Amino acid sequence: MSTTWKAAGLTYNRYLAVAARVVRRSLKEGPRLQAERRGEMELRFAKWENGKQGENKSLAEGNAAAMAEHAGGGGQK
Repeated sequence: MSTTWKAAGLTYNRYLAVAARVVRRSLKEGPRLQAERRGEMELRFAKWENGKQGENKSLAEGNAAAMAEHAGGGGQK
């Protein structure tokens, strides 16, 4: 028997993220704000070249820069 989240085309991680967001939004104001802050995360990455770590960057900033570059035609061959 297939699970509902799988039948809906979601991965388990995506299902958990959606469920957590629904629970956070259902809380009263004070606990909701605390839960939303706990749910936020900031991922960082660094590009390594020649065995040396590059600058640490926010994943959100890196994605935005890549999308802008791609939208401007920089990502096309």
